[in-house]
Amino acid sequence: MSPLPSLFVSHGAPTFALSPGRIGPVLTALGQTLPPPKAVVVVSPHWASWTTEVTAHLRPPTIHDFGGFPRELYTLQYPAPGSPVLAQHIVQTLQAGGIPARANPHQGLDHGAWVVLMHLYPQAHLPVLQVSLNPDAGVAGAYQLGTALAPLREEGFLILGSGGMTHNLRDYRPGGQPHAYVEAFSEWMANTIEAGDMDALLDYRERAPHADRAHPSDEHLQPLFVALGAAGSGRNQVTRLPGGIEDSALCMDAYAFGAGISPEIGTR
Repeated sequence: MSPLPSLFVSHGAPTFALSPGRIGPVLTALGQTLPPPKAVVVVSPHWASWTTEVTAHLRPPTIHDFGGFPRELYTLQYPAPGSPVLAQHIVQTLQAGGIPARANPHQGLDHGAWVVLMHLYPQAHLPVLQVSLNPDAGVAGAYQLGTALAPLREEGFLILGSGGMTHNLRDYRPGGQPHAYVEAFSEWMANTIEAGDMDALLDYRERAPHADRAHPSDEHLQPLFVALGAAGSGRNQVTRLPGGIEDSALCMDAYAFGAGISPEIGTR
């Protein structure tokens, strides 16, 4: 059986859990189309650590790591199981790939993980293990992390990077009209991803239009590079899942890298 694709999903604001917009139903259809994974390995910008850690909680709690949003959001739970055994296997895989790593038996799932998974796998029936990010490692470090995770795809794991194709909260306006730079940046990214130009992608700050405004810091784009690294040669098989632009500043695009995507899902 072919390995599962690696995924990048823009999770937008926490309200994505309640307002699926254009991309939510697409993610649900994708989850129904893919073969069931052994487990989901998710990387989000909202869990940072200097040494890479992997959740090893039997029942990872749902973390509501945000403030000022509708009360209903704080009642949502994503009760997916964890697995200390699989966590240790992921730690060993990372170490074999040159990434120092350790298990964390206390950490739960932050909103970058569960907000996306509520759409992708709403039944919360699959084991979910989250891997932390080092924000100081930049996109090159995130790509290296993805490369170290890549062997897990051959074993039936789904690698999911949850971040943002654009992320500038100073420009965030709920229900506002899109800023022109958001489309310019996201289209440059789409074209460069499709072309498979990793040199340009890794140098996006110098080459992409409005890069510093689209991403004042790297952490919300790092999960894209985790997904690209995890894809290996599969990154040349790209399915873009356009999500549109929400709240003036948030491009909600998602990408699948690798074979096995239904032609009805997304566009190239």
